[in-house]
Amino acid sequence: MSEYDALRDLARDVALEAAELVRARRREGVEVSATKSSPVDIVTEVDEAAEALVHDRLMGARPQDGFVGEEGASSQSASGVTWIVDPIDGTVNFLYGIPQYAVSIAASKDGTVVAGVVVNVTSGECFAATLGGGATCNDEPLRVRGPVPMSQRLVATGFSYSVDVRAKQAPAVGALLGRVRDIRRLGSAALDLCGIGAGRADGYVEEGLNSWDMAAGGLVATEAGARLETRVGVGGLTCVICAPEDGFDAFVDLVEDCGFVQRMEHAVPGKRPARFSPE
Repeated sequence: MSEYDALRDLARDVALEAAELVRARRREGVEVSATKSSPVDIVTEVDEAAEALVHDRLMGARPQDGFVGEEGASSQSASGVTWIVDPIDGTVNFLYGIPQYAVSIAASKDGTVVAGVVVNVTSGECFAATLGGGATCNDEPLRVRGPVPMSQRLVATGFSYSVDVRAKQAPAVGALLGRVRDIRRLGSAALDLCGIGAGRADGYVEEGLNSWDMAAGGLVATEAGARLETRVGVGGLTCVICAPEDGFDAFVDLVEDCGFVQRMEHAVPGKRPARFSPE
């Protein structure tokens, strides 16, 4: 077994355990315990409990590794490996009982994401990938959807927690709507990216993601045949663009033309998800 496979398998075991905790706690009822960047950017006690479980399991198994968690748990790496964790990606969906939220765990080595797992808590689907080793869902290989005309592409998106950024995103969504098959806003970036890898959508664009939102799902998408790059979004935050490799450039042109991102003369060079530094 390769090192990347071992990291993936550990991530899978821990993510499945965390998903079971989240599932059980959802049946008991959920309350908001705090807010973060804005009143709609919420945290529940279950987010915190799930992150604590993931941290304890990963650090117990690999105490020299680093850790970056959405809810604040962190430690420096002495091994070169850092875990990037979102204990519940789609917390608002979780709060409302909308069945689209996930546990997301990725491992990066020296700044490159090399393994990732995303578990859909309600469906039980387990997406997994290793760098150079392909992507799976419940151990079945994944592949992106084949090329289709732009007018027949289904596009997933999401919105920033910032009211000011949302106001700038709205016209872009309106412009896009008339040029593609339809738009989906499902509320979990990790699952949206896995959906690209599974052929459930033809493109994805969202501004304002953090490393834990995209690390595992981004690897699943790219290992299934997608391309993922970032641009400077219209609101000044990082905007993630992901689509199958075949037709990716045309999708980027459309995203830019609709106003999701700043024109390239004002943007930083794009980079693949494996190139970002989680710290």
